[in-house]
Amino acid sequence: MKQMNSVYSVFKPILYGCLVILTLLNASCSDKDKYTAYLFAYFIGNGPGEEAIFYAVSPDGFNYVALNNNRPVIAADTISSRGGVRDPHILRAPDGKFYMVVTDLFVSNDGWSNNQAMVFLKSDDLINWTHSVVNVSELFPNFHDVRRVWAPQSYFDEEEGKIMVYFSMLQPGGYDIIYYAYANEDFTSLETEPKQLFFHPENRSCIDGDIVKKDGQYHLFFKTEGHGNGIKKAVSDRLTEGYVMHDEYLQQTNEAVEGSCVFKLIDSDTYILMYDVYIRGEYQFTQSTDLKNFTVIDDEISMNFRPRHGTVIPITQRELESLINKWGTAGDLGIASVTGENVKTNNVVIHRDNGTIYVPVKYGTDLSSFEPVFESFFDARIRPTGPQDFSQGPVEYTVSVKGLTDKKFNVTVKVDNNPVLTGYYADPEIIWSEKHQKFYLYPTSDGYHGWSGNYFKAFSSTDLVNWIDEGVILDLVEDVPWGPRNAWAPAMIEKKMGDTYKYFYYFTAAQKIGVAVSDHPAGRFEDIGEPLIDWKPDRVRGGQEIDPDVFTDPVSGNDYLYWGNGYLAGAKLNEDMISIDKSTVKVMTPVCGTFREGIEVFYRNGKYYFLWSENDTRSEDYRVRYAMSDSPMGEFYIPENNLVIAKDPSKGIYGTGHNCVIQIPGRDEWYIIYHRFTRPEGITMGGNAGFHRETCIDRMTFDENGYIIRVQPTLEGIDPVSL
Repeated sequence: MKQMNSVYSVFKPILYGCLVILTLLNASCSDKDKYTAYLFAYFIGNGPGEEAIFYAVSPDGFNYVALNNNRPVIAADTISSRGGVRDPHILRAPDGKFYMVVTDLFVSNDGWSNNQAMVFLKSDDLINWTHSVVNVSELFPNFHDVRRVWAPQSYFDEEEGKIMVYFSMLQPGGYDIIYYAYANEDFTSLETEPKQLFFHPENRSCIDGDIVKKDGQYHLFFKTEGHGNGIKKAVSDRLTEGYVMHDEYLQQTNEAVEGSCVFKLIDSDTYILMYDVYIRGEYQFTQSTDLKNFTVIDDEISMNFRPRHGTVIPITQRELESLINKWGTAGDLGIASVTGENVKTNNVVIHRDNGTIYVPVKYGTDLSSFEPVFESFFDARIRPTGPQDFSQGPVEYTVSVKGLTDKKFNVTVKVDNNPVLTGYYADPEIIWSEKHQKFYLYPTSDGYHGWSGNYFKAFSSTDLVNWIDEGVILDLVEDVPWGPRNAWAPAMIEKKMGDTYKYFYYFTAAQKIGVAVSDHPAGRFEDIGEPLIDWKPDRVRGGQEIDPDVFTDPVSGNDYLYWGNGYLAGAKLNEDMISIDKSTVKVMTPVCGTFREGIEVFYRNGKYYFLWSENDTRSEDYRVRYAMSDSPMGEFYIPENNLVIAKDPSKGIYGTGHNCVIQIPGRDEWYIIYHRFTRPEGITMGGNAGFHRETCIDRMTFDENGYIIRVQPTLEGIDPVSL
C-alpha cells in the first residue's frame, strides 16, 4: 500500500495536469459551440447580380458587416431556374443541419407575377450547399395555374418530426394566400400538397410570413399586400391552423414596408422585429419583449451594406470563425467606424479595398497629437494606440483579427470645415445681425424621410466656421396649428423699427408659407396665426407654395417676398412685414427652363442677382443657376455661363443646391451657403440622399463684369472670417 501511495504521489501532479488540460479543452469546445453571433442572409436589389444570396455577420444583433465584400456567397445562376433568387430564410433543424428556402424569381425578366417555384438548399456548415428547384405548378395539379410563389420560410414541426415550408401563392382571380406543406426527408421537394395556413378574415392578400414561437403560442407576422400598409400578425396555439389576426399594424413608420423578420437576442428576453423599408432602401429595426409593443432602435443599428428582404439566425463561435475564414478579411471585420473628439463621424471615409481611412475633424483640432477611436467588430486588435502625429501626413495602422491575415490602413486626419453644422440640415438661410454683431443660420432640419421634419432651429457664429446651436425656434406641432408638418426652407430678416429690432421669419409648413415674429434672432418665434401665402398666383396651375426668400432693396428701401416651386413669384411686402400687397404679385419664372425652387435674391454694384436650384433635391445634379436684373421685380438677363455651383464627383460631393448668400459687412466679400448630399454615404442612398443633406459654406467671387465665377465646392470650406 505504501508503494502504491508512493507511485500515486509521483503521478498525482501529472494526472492532475492532464485533468486540467482535458477540462480546458472541453470548455473550449463547449464555448465554441455556444451562440455568440448572428448571420444575416439577404439579397440586395432587382438589378443584375443583385438577386442572389449575400451574407453579413454581427457580434450583437445590432452591428452588421457584409462578408465577401458584399458580393454573393451563392450566385443565382448556380441554383435558380429563372436566373435570380430572393428572400432567403435559413432554418437550423434538430439534426444539426441548415435548410434554406428562397424565392425563385428574376424580376427584370419575370416581372412580379410569373414565378412558380422555390429553391430548397441544404448544408452542414452554412458554406457548402446542395440545392433543388421545387416547382409548385408542376408538382400539384390543383396549382397548375399559380402565378407566383413568394417568400418561403421553414419551421420544424416537432409533432410531425418534419420541416414545414410556408409561402404565399397567387392564383388567377384570387389574392395572395399563405400556404404550408411538408418537405420530404431529403429536402429536395414537397411531399404534401399545399394547404392554407392563414385565412384572412376579409379575404385579402397576405405575403412574407414569418413564424416565431413564444410562451407556447405561434406568432405569424405577415405583410398586408394591396390593402393597408404594413406588418400585422396572427396568433395560434397550433403551428398549422387556428391563427387569429390582430388588427393593429406593428411597423413603426408610415412608409411602405415588407419582409419582416423576428429573432430573439442570444441569452435575452428581447425580440428584434426588422422589416424592409423598400422605397427608402434600408431596414428599420425595432425591439420588444412581448411581441406586442415595439420600439424603434435604428440609432443603435449599423451596416456597411443595404439589404433587401432577408432573415437573421444565431450562430456559434465555431460557425462564425468558419464563415470569417471563408469570406471575411481583417479589413472588413476589424474596423466598423471611427469616432473621437472633434471627429465628423458622418463624413469618415473607409476604403477597405485600398486600405485608406479619411477622418475629417473640426476646426481647432491639434493634428500633431490626435487619437482616433476605432470601433471594431469581433475584438479586433488595432495598432498603434494612443495619440499620433497626423500633421505630416497619414499614419499606418495594423488591424488584426484572429485567424485572418493582418490588414494595414493608411489613416489621414484632416481639418474640414464643411459641413459647418453637425448632423443633417438643408435649405440654409443666413443673416448678419447688426444688433447682436453675429451671423445667424436657419436651416431645414433634415434626416426625416419625405422631408417630414416639423421644427426649425437656429445657429449663431462670429466667424462663419464655429457655430453654436441656439435650439428650436419654432415647432410646427406646438406653434403652427394651421400647418403642423413639413417644416421647410425658411427665410429671415432683421428690421429696425423705430428704436427696436424685430425679426421676421418666413417659413414653409404643410406646403404653405407662413411668417413668425420675434424680438431676438434666436427666438422663440410666434406665428401670426394663419398662412401668409396659401394660394397660387394668376395663371399658375402647378407647383407648390414653398421656399420663401425675403429681400430689402437698398435702392428704394422696399421689402419683397419671393417664393415658388415649379414657378417663381414675387410681391412687395407691406410695412408690417406680415402681409403682402397682392396688387404687386408678379410671376417671374425664368424662361430658360431650369428653375425648380429655392430662390435667393441679393444686390451688388447696381445689379440684382437671382439664384435658384435646378433639378430635384434627390438628384446628384441638384445645382444652382442665376440671372441678373436692373430691378428687384424686373426682367432677367441670363448669362451664357450661369452655373453657380454643381457636384464634384472627384471629391465625392453631390447634390449641391438650395443656397443663400452673405456679404461680410463693409467689404466686397461674399460667401455662398448651400447643402449637399451627406458625404460619403449620400451617393449610395438613391432618393434617400435627398433627406440626408449637410450645410456647407464656400467663397463666392465675381469677375470684372459682375458675373459670378463658378464656385468649386470644397471639403475644406473657409477659414474663420474676422470682422
